[in-house]
Amino acid sequence: MNSIIYGSALIVAGVLAAFVVHEVFRWLQKRADLTESKLDDIVLYSLDKPLCIFIILGSAWIAVTLFVDPAAVLGEYAWLFSEKYFTAVAILIAAWAVSSFAYSFVSLYGRWMASKTETDVDDRIIRLLEVSARYVVWFIAILMILQTLEVDITPLIAGAGIAGLAVALAAQDIISNFFGGAVILMDKPFAVNDRIKIDNYLGDVLSIGPRSTRIRTMDYQMITIPNSKVASSVIINYAMPDVKLKIKVPISVAYGSDVKRVKEILLEIAGEAAARSECVLCDPAPAVYFLEFADSSLNFMLVIWAKAFNLAWDVQDYVNTRVCERFAEEGIEIPFPQMDIHNRH
Repeated sequence: MNSIIYGSALIVAGVLAAFVVHEVFRWLQKRADLTESKLDDIVLYSLDKPLCIFIILGSAWIAVTLFVDPAAVLGEYAWLFSEKYFTAVAILIAAWAVSSFAYSFVSLYGRWMASKTETDVDDRIIRLLEVSARYVVWFIAILMILQTLEVDITPLIAGAGIAGLAVALAAQDIISNFFGGAVILMDKPFAVNDRIKIDNYLGDVLSIGPRSTRIRTMDYQMITIPNSKVASSVIINYAMPDVKLKIKVPISVAYGSDVKRVKEILLEIAGEAAARSECVLCDPAPAVYFLEFADSSLNFMLVIWAKAFNLAWDVQDYVNTRVCERFAEEGIEIPFPQMDIHNRH
């Protein structure tokens, strides 16, 4: 009698624990709604019900096996509470959670990326990946269950291996590019309209699709880069952490020039640019550095800040034009490479 009471109490405790876990997940889901990423929402949604059901079934299994003799209560059906069948049920619940996560992950990020493209080819690929993700998870779960139940799965593994190899070879680029795109959306190294540099390609991001990222170069040419390559490349984002850009303008003057006066003129030009041009910032303040004694010139560097990354050429054009004008007015010579040859007779 005491065993039945203890077993019943354990089952009730399991139900209460499942209810508490469910309420905790509901609270966490409300918190997750406030975040930008949807990955936490997917994880919580996928784990909520499977975990609660596992807690209830686990408490019932422990109660029956620990406090009650299954053979005395269930008779010929006592085998249902053997350890291997409980393990099989646990695998089913885990497969439920994993397949739910895989489907939601592919659906959420895949359809968001596919909506950015004009054709429906990407939508078809996403539907295929959604179904494939679930089938793969459940197929692996069934194999694990059969192995747990001591069923020979060698023929199934052999057949699945051949079919899986063929599918993997045919779809490896699609799958790697899709997950590369999902990584980009989660990690957010850049966004649409950001100016980025990937390898030797510099341009503005036009779109981030399921298979590729498209950028428009400075020559207004569109380049399509596979997401798998983007995800594994070093990316320079000129729009982050903000859109301003430091511009370094090299300036050379002839030997004999007044270094102090040259620096004053360059700072005056930078101040004029900030006051008169909409392209230049006053803060951070511009700076001038005397860098080196070169072979035929004194080399300076004017550092100036543009308001946005796409104004670099405008700023350089303004500065170089004013440098030519002011140096001409001040009589400061801009040198050019030359070689003196002395001929001895």
